[in-house]
Amino acid sequence: MAQAKIHQAKMTEAAKGKFSRSMSMADRSGRLLESLDQLEIRVEALRETATSMEQERECLLDMIQSIKNSEEMRSICDGEREELSLTANRLLGRTLTVEISVEIIRNATQEDALRKATSLIDELAAKLLDDMDGARKCLMALHAACVTEAPPVPIDTKFQTIVITCALEDQKKIKRRLETLIRNVDNAEKNIKIMDHQKVDDLNSANGK
Repeated sequence: MAQAKIHQAKMTEAAKGKFSRSMSMADRSGRLLESLDQLEIRVEALRETATSMEQERECLLDMIQSIKNSEEMRSICDGEREELSLTANRLLGRTLTVEISVEIIRNATQEDALRKATSLIDELAAKLLDDMDGARKCLMALHAACVTEAPPVPIDTKFQTIVITCALEDQKKIKRRLETLIRNVDNAEKNIKIMDHQKVDDLNSANGK
């Protein structure tokens, strides 16, 4: 009888020890999961920060180019323009030394959609010099396919179908690229008008008007 009680007590202690170890493993697993959850938040924050920096880089490059091609830059004297151009080129070079890359995870369908969207934009960008006005209308139609609010211009529904299939991050990049191209077209048209106006003024001056 005594031996039976001793054996039962040992079995009870063993069971308690096993239960205690199981609880300890569960606690450990919970802590690890909590740590990974916190790290996931930081990883996503890192990606968002890097994406914001990438957008800031694009914005800076666009602003520097806009200043270089601005009407104000054309209206100042040659010496000042040369000095300011050197400063702008220096800033442009320093900005280009910053390389930021956020890899976007895509499936096969999204990869194919991105290739199609990029190809359409590239083809349109190549036609800008030949038909700036027509290319701008096409760019506006592509951009209208990327926005949620009702645009005041026709929508390229074929392009819209392609863009919707792209990854969300790619959709944002496509929209930003189209906006940059449209701004560049607007600036180019403005510069052409300025140059035409200057030619008329020069002609009038030559004719004594």
